Amino acid sequence: MFLDRARISVKSGNGGNGFVGFRREKYVPAGGPAGGDGGRGGSVFFRADANLSTLIDFKYRKSFKAKDGEHGQKKNQYGKDADDLIILVPPGTIVKHGETGEVIADLARVGQQLMIARGGRGGRGNTHFATPTRQAPTFAEKGREGNGFWIDLELKLIADAGLVGYPNAGKSTLISVVSAARPKIANYPFTTLIPNLGVVSLDTGRSFVLADIPGLIEGAHEGVGLGTDFLRHVERTRVIVHVIDVAAVDGRDPVEDYKKINQELVLFNERLGALPQIVVANKMDLPEAQENFERLVAYVSAHDREVFAISAATNRGTTELMNRISQVLTELKALEPPVAEVDDLIIYHPEVEKSVVEDFTIRREAEEFVVEGAGLIRLIGQMDLENDETMKYLQGLFEKIGLYRKLREAKVTDGCTVRVGDLEFEFQE
Repeated sequence: MFLDRARISVKSGNGGNGFVGFRREKYVPAGGPAGGDGGRGGSVFFRADANLSTLIDFKYRKSFKAKDGEHGQKKNQYGKDADDLIILVPPGTIVKHGETGEVIADLARVGQQLMIARGGRGGRGNTHFATPTRQAPTFAEKGREGNGFWIDLELKLIADAGLVGYPNAGKSTLISVVSAARPKIANYPFTTLIPNLGVVSLDTGRSFVLADIPGLIEGAHEGVGLGTDFLRHVERTRVIVHVIDVAAVDGRDPVEDYKKINQELVLFNERLGALPQIVVANKMDLPEAQENFERLVAYVSAHDREVFAISAATNRGTTELMNRISQVLTELKALEPPVAEVDDLIIYHPEVEKSVVEDFTIRREAEEFVVEGAGLIRLIGQMDLENDETMKYLQGLFEKIGLYRKLREAKVTDGCTVRVGDLEFEFQE
């Protein structure tokens, strides 16, 4: 089953909690702190895998979550980092943010990876909070939460040349005789309901990938027929191979077919109208084809495009056509600029946050004063606010970073409620 769109949720693992522990040594009645740090949560990666050609794996599984890091332990033992979660996708997969529509990455090359969600950092054990005046801290940090959000995946097939044309023009028959692809073939419209890929191997040792793009009829750019479901698969091709039924088996006019399909390509994406196009006059084995062929050649020649007369059903002219497509591809590749270096690993940063606790602002909200700052709020979220010693630590931190001073400057008076993330307290001079 072919599937080229999917929506899934991803979440990286939470960091493990830091540990509150103390040394227990013989003849040392009050050993120092010895709580280990928590391990890092697993990150979530996408990787382009050559063995996949569809997003069918995401039809039934919609949620992907990496494992959490292990908690710290006594004797300064760190928790184990969690394994990363690697999600395999076919080459050509575009990864988008599910809420904003932002294109995060285009995994067009086999082996390319995207870190979509970084695992949460492990919390610090109580060893880190020891000071000359606080020699036996009884608190530690919680692990940082992982990131999670919805992701939209969209597959655009990667092919050198794409077959386009009306249903029943003979595209499926053509790809079946020039490659090992075996699409469903029958004499009725929309026999082909999915794109088909085939590798064309020539006697010269050259080869290229050919795609059969189904569902193009008038109005396709607006979703008529299979329309926009598969038009986007043409966007990655270097050459368009436009197959036309010159025998007019279904009663359509071949010249009008040529005009309408090209109009749909341009309306969907103007770039498609500028791509090199080879016109294929198919079904030349039928007696009705010759007169239409001459009219088609006269019309297409004005657009400076080649026309090849073939019969896919009898294999007439297909070898010459494939050789010409290969030649055009070789010429195009020679004209293309050198391929820029592509990073094997892309790291997605959902938002640029200030991580230092000193960066904060104060605003009034009704009767409360709200302190905002990504680094400070993140720190509050990692602390045990039920622990008295934690609160003493935070009071000292607030004094150190100038929070109390800035609250006074903001005209905050005694008894006013101040909120910093999940922490609320009454301000006292």
